[in-house]
Amino acid sequence: MTRIPDHDRDIMEKAIYLPMVLIILNRDLSIVEEVPFKLKQPYIELIKETIQKVQKELTEAKQYMKKNKLQVFEKKRDDVFTMYQFIYKGYEEQHNYFNPRIRNKVQELLETYFLQKHHPTN
Repeated sequence: MTRIPDHDRDIMEKAIYLPMVLIILNRDLSIVEEVPFKLKQPYIELIKETIQKVQKELTEAKQYMKKNKLQVFEKKRDDVFTMYQFIYKGYEEQHNYFNPRIRNKVQELLETYFLQKHHPTN
């Protein structure tokens, strides 16, 4: 049983997922900049704006974690699972994440960020 409240765990998971989102976006940006699209500027702008949004959200998560004495570290990785060490106000917990679940969550976040850009009222 975890001692970490849902809200704090969600913030800690952002510290896991958002850097992965940034890696993908930066990799995609470099690819789009090199590919001979006829009109590539809209794609470049979409990716750059999304990178800024993700960076802002990651900064907010890290500030919250620092203020509330929360930490998360990758402890171990294999082909199937990644283990993270969560430190919550002095308590330590280990959480295993199924790698396909991580990939799906990162994909879901990417879709959410792109759809927010497309539908800013959401």
